[in-house]
Amino acid sequence: MGDTPKHRNRQSLLRELQQPNSERVKIEGVVERIVFESPDTGFVVARLRREGLPDLTNFVGPGLAVSPGETVRLSGHWVDDAKFGRQLRVDQFETIQPSTVAAIEKYLGSGLIDGVGKVYAKRLVDAFGIDTLRVIDEEPHRLRGVEGIGVKRADQIRTAWEAQKAIQAIMLFLQGHGVPVTQAVRIYKQYGDKAVAVLRDNPYRLARDISGIGFKSADRIAEQLGIARDSDRRTEAGVLHVLQEASSEGHVRLPMDELMTRSAELLGIPTDLVNNVIDPLEQARDIVREGDDVFLPLLHEAEIGTAILLKRLLGVPLDSVPIKVEKAIEWIEQRQSFPLSDEQREAVRQGVTAKVLVITGGPGTGKTTVLNGLLDVLEAKGVDASLAAPTGRAAKRMTEATNRPALTLHRLLEFSPKQGGFTRNEGNPIDASLVVVDESSMIDIALMHALVRALPPQARLILVGDVDQLPSVGPGNVLMDVLASQAVPAVWLKTVFRQADQSGIIKNAHAINHGSEPKYNSTDFFFVERNEGVKAREAIVEMVVNRIPKKFGLNPMRDVQVLAPMHRGDAGVAALNEALQAALNPNGKPVPRRPFGVGDKVMQMRNDYERDVYNGDIGIIATVDEGTKEAIVRFESREIAYGFDDTDSLALAYASTVHKAQGSEYPAVVMALMPQHYMMLQRNVFYTAITRARTLVVLVGDPKAVGMAIRNTDGARRYSRLAERLRNASD
Repeated sequence: MGDTPKHRNRQSLLRELQQPNSERVKIEGVVERIVFESPDTGFVVARLRREGLPDLTNFVGPGLAVSPGETVRLSGHWVDDAKFGRQLRVDQFETIQPSTVAAIEKYLGSGLIDGVGKVYAKRLVDAFGIDTLRVIDEEPHRLRGVEGIGVKRADQIRTAWEAQKAIQAIMLFLQGHGVPVTQAVRIYKQYGDKAVAVLRDNPYRLARDISGIGFKSADRIAEQLGIARDSDRRTEAGVLHVLQEASSEGHVRLPMDELMTRSAELLGIPTDLVNNVIDPLEQARDIVREGDDVFLPLLHEAEIGTAILLKRLLGVPLDSVPIKVEKAIEWIEQRQSFPLSDEQREAVRQGVTAKVLVITGGPGTGKTTVLNGLLDVLEAKGVDASLAAPTGRAAKRMTEATNRPALTLHRLLEFSPKQGGFTRNEGNPIDASLVVVDESSMIDIALMHALVRALPPQARLILVGDVDQLPSVGPGNVLMDVLASQAVPAVWLKTVFRQADQSGIIKNAHAINHGSEPKYNSTDFFFVERNEGVKAREAIVEMVVNRIPKKFGLNPMRDVQVLAPMHRGDAGVAALNEALQAALNPNGKPVPRRPFGVGDKVMQMRNDYERDVYNGDIGIIATVDEGTKEAIVRFESREIAYGFDDTDSLALAYASTVHKAQGSEYPAVVMALMPQHYMMLQRNVFYTAITRARTLVVLVGDPKAVGMAIRNTDGARRYSRLAERLRNASD
């Protein structure tokens, strides 16, 4: 065989493949396609076409901001993957302009440049050949000589080309400062052409301005740019980051000593340097100090406003509605054909006379019975009621339970994406004389403030919820604080009704809530012991795919929800989703650059007011259309279109965290419980998980983890002052 270039390339490839994994290699080629890209981690799997080689080269790595058609130079190490074979694990890369006509055509036809698809890419290279990219860059007026390209399209191509150049410049800047380049596009969208200048001036703005870029990433850039570790700018950014992190943990405030300790540990500096920036931060109104506590300003305003407005609502006299309470109770019992308990009667008495009322209780204690009775009585007397809940799933359940329309709180308050806030407020209050909110344990302090701001002074407010469930994802512990204040009338329903008491789910929920071990049965509450994460995961897949459908006739996609306390681990949400997808929908047509496709069960991960889908809503991907670049997701009876770029708000939902399941109800819940989940093995997490199930609970895991979850009651503690403010607030 002669020593041809093709032969030499094959020999080179052979030598590369024979190199040990520890040796560093560099390769170059054109990105053929993206196989997988994780929106959460930035991890990319792609294939490279190298000149003269018949086979594609697999490469993988985090932060690879590459697109099909781009010519790239990759550096890394060969690894042997059990499933995909030999591949290059990349730790450094650079994009270089394509150097052949074919590569230029593929590059432009990849969709990277707006206004240029495959058709126009061919026309451009036919017109300008190897000079095509230079013409776009230096002589864009010549583009109008190409068939079909007028002034508008030429300007569009030029603008998109400039944006790509700017993004590349940012990528090079970030890569040179040790930052994953997947963040480059978000940075460019936020700051535009000023991105590099902004970063040089104050890299800590990244953590404040851009979701998904944290303090540590910004701090790495700052270090590369020479900002001293003990500088005031760095210390101020660290203090604000600690307060922001505390709010994501549910705290409205932090005690000063804890703020000082956390900040010093994060920054690796003495606490006296932290103390030096507190006064300047307060003077700049970046923080609020109140006694020994420190707040972010918006949370401070929300907590004070909630207390004042709730007390003001309580102080406005109730519009006179002539109701004979005892007669009303008899009327409710006749309509519902069974007697109310003493607690329920007391709830009705207070409900028809109170300006504000909290009704709380666990499963099976009759909260819905009381609520329906109250609504029947008050509506019969002309009281106009609006029903709402914090999430779409909870609002749907409320509608089903009351046979009355219920909205999400965001829709009730008329959230405006354009204005970035609610249009219902003091100047434009809700048009209702009674507002009832279910699943009130999920309301955070900011949402509660928005609600009480929008209530007309003469309105009634009834909050319904289970105070023993998980508190809100956002900061605050509103329902618990309102109850603890004793400033608002409240009724605790504790009696479990006879019919509900036949349910193993409800009996065990109350047992767990009182610190007792659950009692398993052979009808609706099972435990499957597995002491290793991998074996627990395998058992869960077998339960969902085969055993539950066979024994109970439930649909594994529609009726069964797998829950886990945490994302990580062999039996965490991420691993469970991957295993369940492989078992239930292995061959769905993929959404480009996403780990899901047609037929997959997905969850909306953040509120989308324009599409009217909300954090935690679950649907099935119905179609993926390469032509329109859209995925259609079926949420129960509605179909919602997502552009491929917008699908980063979706995630696989065969399994989810317990927090994401709040407000939902499923026919069957399968829950993973392993000691490795110890950080989230808490009583209220366990209790919330099993109360999501209507007819069946299957626990899979280690008995030690069950005991750990029942004994751990620390998770409910949150720093706030709402209860104190309600006790002390002036009318």
